[in-house]
Amino acid sequence: MIRILLAEDQAMVRGALSALLSLESDIEVLGSAADGEAAWRELQRLKPDVLVTDIEMPGLTGLELAQRIQRQELPIKVVIVTTFARPGFLRRALDAGVSGYLLKDAPAENLAEALRTVHRGGRAIDPQLALEAWSEADPLNDRERQVLRLAGEGQSAGDIAAQLNLSHGTVRNYLSEVIGKLGVANRIEAYRLARQKGWL
Repeated sequence: MIRILLAEDQAMVRGALSALLSLESDIEVLGSAADGEAAWRELQRLKPDVLVTDIEMPGLTGLELAQRIQRQELPIKVVIVTTFARPGFLRRALDAGVSGYLLKDAPAENLAEALRTVHRGGRAIDPQLALEAWSEADPLNDRERQVLRLAGEGQSAGDIAAQLNLSHGTVRNYLSEVIGKLGVANRIEAYRLARQKGWL
């Protein structure tokens, strides 16, 4: 049996995935979680073979969950099922050790097959996205990404500095570096472009 945990913040999608996968004779849905922190607790409690997760969720994102699993060397494979057909997200997912990356508009039977492939030690990546993922590199480093995300959420340089234990000047330097790298006029445009590319 392939024992899975579902992490998805939309109740209807979570229920549909659970019902769909429960129809498969070789797949057992151990449980589900509506946010990243709950998913992390359930992962440690249930110890599934595979985590099926969305990218954007309250608490921890699917990518942050994958990074934690990778850092702690847990024997849990990660399959992301998302609406985000963005090459930047796929690249970051692969860097975090994700074994599967599928789009929510793919045929339903693709998910069960992907879980079997991943459980056997293979990879299941949307082929078109895989091609695009290597066409444009992510220019941001982790700290620039962190600062830009907070700036895009409306926080001032002072707020960001306090939250990340940085000086005000350092935050301004990060933001001007990001604006320069992305070739845009200001932090709002930088945030919008980085979101669109999947770099945030």
